[in-house]
Amino acid sequence: MPSFDEVLKEAGEFGRFQKRVFFLLSQTGITFSSLFASVVFLGRAPENFWCRIPGAAELSERCGWTLEEERNFTVLPLHLGNKSSNGECERLDGSWDTSISCASPLAHYGNHSAGNLPLITCHDDWVYEQPHSSVISEYNLVCGHAWMLDLSQAILNLGFLTGAFTLGYAADRYGRMPIYLLSCLGVGICGIIVAFAPNFTVFLIFRFLQGMFGKGTWMTCYVIVTEIVGSDQRIVGIVIQIFFTLGIIILPGIAYLIPTWQGIQLAISLPNFLFLLFYWVVPESPRWLLTRNKGEKALKIMRSIAKHNGKFLSPHYSEITISNEEVSNPSFLDLVRTPQMRRCTLILMYAWFTSALIYQGLVMRLGIVGGNLYLDFFISGAVELPAAFLIIVTIDRVGRRLPFAISNIVAGIACLITAFLPEDIPWLKTTVATLGRLSITIAFEVVYLVNSELYPTTLRNFGVSLCSSLCDLGGIIAPFLLFRLAAIWLELPLIIFSILAVVCGLLVLLLPETKGISLPETVEDVEQLS
Repeated sequence: MPSFDEVLKEAGEFGRFQKRVFFLLSQTGITFSSLFASVVFLGRAPENFWCRIPGAAELSERCGWTLEEERNFTVLPLHLGNKSSNGECERLDGSWDTSISCASPLAHYGNHSAGNLPLITCHDDWVYEQPHSSVISEYNLVCGHAWMLDLSQAILNLGFLTGAFTLGYAADRYGRMPIYLLSCLGVGICGIIVAFAPNFTVFLIFRFLQGMFGKGTWMTCYVIVTEIVGSDQRIVGIVIQIFFTLGIIILPGIAYLIPTWQGIQLAISLPNFLFLLFYWVVPESPRWLLTRNKGEKALKIMRSIAKHNGKFLSPHYSEITISNEEVSNPSFLDLVRTPQMRRCTLILMYAWFTSALIYQGLVMRLGIVGGNLYLDFFISGAVELPAAFLIIVTIDRVGRRLPFAISNIVAGIACLITAFLPEDIPWLKTTVATLGRLSITIAFEVVYLVNSELYPTTLRNFGVSLCSSLCDLGGIIAPFLLFRLAAIWLELPLIIFSILAVVCGLLVLLLPETKGISLPETVEDVEQLS
């Protein structure tokens, strides 16, 4: 009986069929990356808002004031009384009598001098010039509630983490395509509910679920693409990342054309329903079918693949074997029991955590540094495109370890330099920051490849799932670290990022090189890597 790899070589390892499936499933990367980075535009800080004094709405309606006139009556006296107050988080302690004059509604404060106007902290009476432009204005995530925006992104990443374990297990048990299609349906439905959530609690619940299903779509499409190509085509795991970058590039265009956060949310969610059409054009992974003892179905799909690729399988094939079955119940101890495995596991876990935290931190930082958010976001996304090409050019020439280490170290140095560059030379600050973004993107994409190459077949899926879960943990921490430290000093997060990246670059040098070697089959093979 031939092995699966032997049959795949005869059917075509990367023919017309695989290229079609690769192109279709790769579109998932566009929608997933848009969800991943959407907080930058969903959570844009409102330009003008203030705290409304009780009775102001009725008086404004009676007097026919515009929002600007109401703001002037509310904020200007407050600013005169307290130079440090801009009327956003504090208001005058009192209420307007709706029967008083429209020309001087604050006349009854005349007994107070300008420096002694009574103030009180604002709680929920904010007014926004553009009330539906952002999640912040929709749910009053300002002043003392500003941390809730950090929470919404952390909840999304918690959904990613949950999806990695639950849907990853489900895809191994019930099949790649059923879980992929279920996840696409879940992302679309949850995305619609998020857009029309009546309150912030409902918003968080379904943002968590959208993150969970979103991770299911990205993870399963990645697995399917890598399982239907030959072992010499590992590079598709890098190329598929280009579609993730395309989503980052497209997102600012969507946000620029759509003025409301609900519109943006729907634009990045509804395309997932189109992926349900893949049910008729993308088959189940034949590798998975073989692990479930469904050899006849696998062979039927392989014959279809061969036909689409213009090739023919031998009519004598009646069954396919698959070697190297996985450990039935792998555990974390299997990953740290021997010295080389222990070193690889700990370093890779740190590399996943660092790459995700820095990458997501730099993406979200664009929303708080000022400038043209749409243009800056587009440029920062466009510079990621060379990352995949640089990896493709270098890893088969100089290996994996050196580009992995250098990209982390360069990212760390770039973050450190950016933090101390003066604001009056923005072109240089932007250039250095862009170099840091490109470098951490390279590191993030290389860790996908290196992780799978450093684990034996018996532990590969479990090892990659466990280590990559640190990626989502980094994403949970990133918004709190960025926004809270930036409140102290805008560039302080960059200092933290630089330290983490340089340490990661040095640790990566302790990993064995995997250039030009076969994938390890057993733990003993890993221990013999130099």
